[in-house]
Amino acid sequence: MFEERPDRDAEVAFVGRSNVGKSTLMREITGHTFDTGRKPGVTRSPNHYDWAPEDFVLTDLPGFGFMSGVSEEQREATKDGIVRYLEDRADNVLVAVLVLDGKSAVDIIDRHSGEDEVPYVIDMYGFLQDLGIPTVIAVNKMDKVDDRDERLDAICDRFGLYPPWQQWQESVAPISAKKGDIDALNEAIRHHLHEAERDDLFKFF
Repeated sequence: MFEERPDRDAEVAFVGRSNVGKSTLMREITGHTFDTGRKPGVTRSPNHYDWAPEDFVLTDLPGFGFMSGVSEEQREATKDGIVRYLEDRADNVLVAVLVLDGKSAVDIIDRHSGEDEVPYVIDMYGFLQDLGIPTVIAVNKMDKVDDRDERLDAICDRFGLYPPWQQWQESVAPISAKKGDIDALNEAIRHHLHEAERDDLFKFF
């Protein structure tokens, strides 16, 4: 299910746990409707959107983590597929966007942080860094968060980014995709596209 990718070179890839609002965010960026649902795990295979005439594709990778009605075996297969996809295309992915649910991210990370356990979202961030893929942490659903700065500082802290969060605006972008508030993410993506000498792609963000 990970093999059917349009024959395009440059890519921006979106990754994250199930139900953090990736598909809503993709719809906001592209104006294209993707399947979204209240149940986690609606996106099971990558959605590719290559609306641009340029050699460029946006990819919404399947959500990882808990998925209602999905076996542990299939969850692991999905994780492995995401890892392989990113490994195979590391040279083509100009930016990865790791989407979090701002309301629940800290609790989920802390719940899975133990002596022998690294939360998968932290692991994914480290993996993207190891691959050399510039990564933006898009903290979604910020309209539901009261203690905005404290929450963003706490998220930075969990990812090894020394607070305050404001100094990481190329790496951390507070957004509310459902409300259409994604300017911070667009700015961060543009920063990395500029670094890659792809200002021609600014018009899509």
